Amino acid sequence: MRIVAFNGSPKKSGNTFHALKMVTEELEKEGIEADIIHVGNKAIRGCTACGQCGINKNEQCVLPDDEVNEWVQLMKRADGIILGSPVHYAAMGGTMKSFLDRAFYVSGANGGLMRHKVGASVVAVRRSGGLPTFNQLNNFLCYAEMLIPTSNYWNVIHGTSPGEATQDAEGMQIMRVLGKNMAWLMKLVENGKGTVVPPQQEDKIYTHFVR
Repeated sequence: MRIVAFNGSPKKSGNTFHALKMVTEELEKEGIEADIIHVGNKAIRGCTACGQCGINKNEQCVLPDDEVNEWVQLMKRADGIILGSPVHYAAMGGTMKSFLDRAFYVSGANGGLMRHKVGASVVAVRRSGGLPTFNQLNNFLCYAEMLIPTSNYWNVIHGTSPGEATQDAEGMQIMRVLGKNMAWLMKLVENGKGTVVPPQQEDKIYTHFVR
């Protein structure tokens, strides 16, 4: 089994990376391969709401010149996905938001590429805004019908300078427990294949309230 983790921080080895590494180390102990992709230092254009990914049905965003389509295929092939972001004004980093908007729109428009994969979110923060950012990341997992493992607290770790998160004893435990629970859930899903029948996917119903 394999997971792919996305580092939404501009800093390659900042506290978001350290949080992801704490989780992936636990997964690797359980024989699950893990890759960490650095997203936050890239130039990722936001979704233009053109809808072409739903028309073309080729699992691709039509916007050129970045790595979003490559990352979508990594997510499709993975058994688990971890989203990691620092906190910018009580929200995820802008580059990460642009990536997730496009990647998950492509997924939904092409039959639900992330459906029933195991997905988790982690956040690195200096002081405040961790929970709003955590909730933002989880919105993508929930909408995509992903399976979300938990820890013994919300998945937020604290630190300012790169590496300071490793001094947050409780935060480190949160990441360790998350990694263990994620590995366990992934194994349950894998061992249930062919034995437990998954629920049939329903066509999405769209309603609005303009009369």
